[in-house]
Amino acid sequence: MSKSNRKTAITLTLWGIFMLHAELRASQETGYRLPPREMIDLVDAPTTPSVSLSPDRQWLLVLDNPALPTIAELSQPELGLAGLRINPLSSGPSRISYHTGMQLVSLRDNSTRPVLGLPPGARIRHAAWSPDSRRVAFTLTGESAITLWLLEIGSGEARELTGQPLSAAFYDDPFQWMPDSKRLLCRLIPMDRPEAPAAPAVPDGPVIQECGGESAPAPTWQDLLRNPHDELLFDHYFSCLLALVDEEGNITRIGGPAIYRSAEPSPDGLAFLVEIIHRPYSYLVPAMRFPHRVQIWDQHGVLIREMADLPLAEQVPIAFDAVPEGPRYFSWRADQPQTLCWCEAQDGGDPKRPAEIRDKVWTLAAPYGRDAELLANLSLRFRGVYWGNEHLALVQEWIWKERRVRIWAVDPAGRDRKGRLFADYSMEDRYNDPGTPLMTSTEWGTRVLRLTRDDKAVYMRGEGASPEGSFPFLDERTIENGQSRRLWRCTAPYYEYVIDLASAGAESFLTRREGIDEPPNFHLRRFGQESSVPVTSFPHPSPQLRGIRKELIRYERGDKVQLTATLYTPPGWERSQGPLPVLMWAYPQEYKSAAAASQVSDSPYRFIRISPLSPLFWVMRGYAVVDDPAMPIVGEGDREPNDTYIEQLVASAEAIVAELKDRGVADSTRLAIGGHSYGAFMTANLLSHCRHFKAGIARSGAFNRTLTPFGFQSEERTLWEAPETYLKMSPFMAAGTMDTPLLLIHGEADNNSGTFPMQSERYYAALKGLGKVARLVILPKESHGYRARESVLHMLWEMDQWLKFHLGEK
Repeated sequence: MSKSNRKTAITLTLWGIFMLHAELRASQETGYRLPPREMIDLVDAPTTPSVSLSPDRQWLLVLDNPALPTIAELSQPELGLAGLRINPLSSGPSRISYHTGMQLVSLRDNSTRPVLGLPPGARIRHAAWSPDSRRVAFTLTGESAITLWLLEIGSGEARELTGQPLSAAFYDDPFQWMPDSKRLLCRLIPMDRPEAPAAPAVPDGPVIQECGGESAPAPTWQDLLRNPHDELLFDHYFSCLLALVDEEGNITRIGGPAIYRSAEPSPDGLAFLVEIIHRPYSYLVPAMRFPHRVQIWDQHGVLIREMADLPLAEQVPIAFDAVPEGPRYFSWRADQPQTLCWCEAQDGGDPKRPAEIRDKVWTLAAPYGRDAELLANLSLRFRGVYWGNEHLALVQEWIWKERRVRIWAVDPAGRDRKGRLFADYSMEDRYNDPGTPLMTSTEWGTRVLRLTRDDKAVYMRGEGASPEGSFPFLDERTIENGQSRRLWRCTAPYYEYVIDLASAGAESFLTRREGIDEPPNFHLRRFGQESSVPVTSFPHPSPQLRGIRKELIRYERGDKVQLTATLYTPPGWERSQGPLPVLMWAYPQEYKSAAAASQVSDSPYRFIRISPLSPLFWVMRGYAVVDDPAMPIVGEGDREPNDTYIEQLVASAEAIVAELKDRGVADSTRLAIGGHSYGAFMTANLLSHCRHFKAGIARSGAFNRTLTPFGFQSEERTLWEAPETYLKMSPFMAAGTMDTPLLLIHGEADNNSGTFPMQSERYYAALKGLGKVARLVILPKESHGYRARESVLHMLWEMDQWLKFHLGEK
């Protein structure tokens, strides 16, 4: 037997021993496991608080973020209805994120004031400033109800405003401030709501669906309605009342019961824009595509005008910039007391259909009896509008196929329906992204463009991507010709971006600054001054991470595409000490331009933070971690990126492996690759098509693209339009060539489009049936991302054990 054959035989024997041990171990293991103590300490480290700036820019509301929830919290009752998940006990969303405490920071003198009156164990959500900055409304989520609370800024006292529960079944805010800052428009659960309808003990008959020849492609949405009982549950949990609640807790009912898709007061508070969902429902699409009426009510809830009754939207094309037929995106014009705005497709909602005008944008002012006025004719798809004043609105349009965005400066009071070109750029071109406009609050509490004193320019803030990394900026951009003047730019060694102008006269501005070892904190800056004044002093949550070396590295793929990655090495490591075990964690992205794919997308000065799902835990275990190595999939011109997905993916992996070897960071024996979601899909493909890696970790992935036949990620073609691409890209189809040990982890309740738990289960079954080395871990109650402390710690234990065995003991 040759030396190479003896080595192969020994390796296979070791795999056989490992697999026998693994099968016995898997059959005996029960309960959640704990990773090493250094990982537990990082998981349990406090998180940096969130903040909210008051409309008058005088206060910061600091909101404490909690530790990870327990698996008991995640095990609360849950219903999936019409694409939404709710807790039937509270009639609010399940799996919520919340805050546990509040305090106020004055921007006048940097003093801090505690918030009093909160009950123990408060779960705070939906914090919203009143237009006059004197109050903050928020909700507390209890075991069986969501209640409305009010914080008085003057006293720092919080109190319950009304005991009648709010309805928060839709994921948006269950209340909105009225412009008088004294009342709130609320969705309330009727006090006399009956018990939820019980499921029939005996089925009434089969569930039948039928199509009559019309094309109705749909993504792989989950938690859809399935039967008539689900329809009754949807009616029960999503129906609510509309009411005004004043500062004393008095309730004035204005509408209901109905299923309110949205409800928004006009800027002057004298009318309401209401969207009401009605039957027939669908088992194919989520609630946001159900039939709904769009109506204008007066301040007492009396119908003024019905703007549209829109049908079920099952036949929307699958292109990213496809839209339903008919009027859409109804909203109030933010700078006027009572003017409605909406748009309507002129191409049937299908971007593949030739059309000189794709969208028309309309406005209609009170008293609504007249005809609508045309605001803009757009040759691309309407993307949104920033309102400025009587003579300025920035109207956005875009086209997905070209990844192009245009912004037009339109005069709503003028006759020119085209306007002046304000910006024209590629969504992929980070280096030339003009940024987004700064907004300011009106007396009504609406948000409008923050203009310079002469009304001739708009303040723009942006990421400031460059070949050296991201350095955020603040610009003035002239309305007349779209020319920019730089007012400020972040400088090394920080990553610092603008929150808002901090004074009415625009002499100062508020920023959020962080460095590699400096946690994010808020600063006040004055134009023309180098120094800043700290406003907050949040401590380093994980000081044990100090000393980790972070480096933005650059290298080249075989086809000359320039790539970048962020390399983390353990404290004190030097090249002379020899190579390290390496964990690479990546997520591919599609591009229409090789130049855009070559751009740097990160900052070398971001704070080193470890989120629960981060790969950086292993730096503290003695590994080198390569985070987000670029894996661009490029298809220029008429070429589709995914037609050469495998070839480009392997080329990117080979490029980063070669770079790591050249740097002395890695050798050929201890390389692992991993990813989450589309990164898991990438991982399985790399293990099937290249041999650089000794182990893989794939979390919450999809592995068989025939199960997502109407597109996935950035792929707009269907399985039947590009069968070879779908099959070639599916790791499931290449399971026979996958000879690298693979750890599969998936949430039992994953509701992300396309990543059904079945994807991992079927892939594991294929690998096991073919005699491969794999392990499947299903985390109870978890969705696409993992939240419970027990789940996260067990995930880390699984990954640590896997890497330790296959890359060598550390």
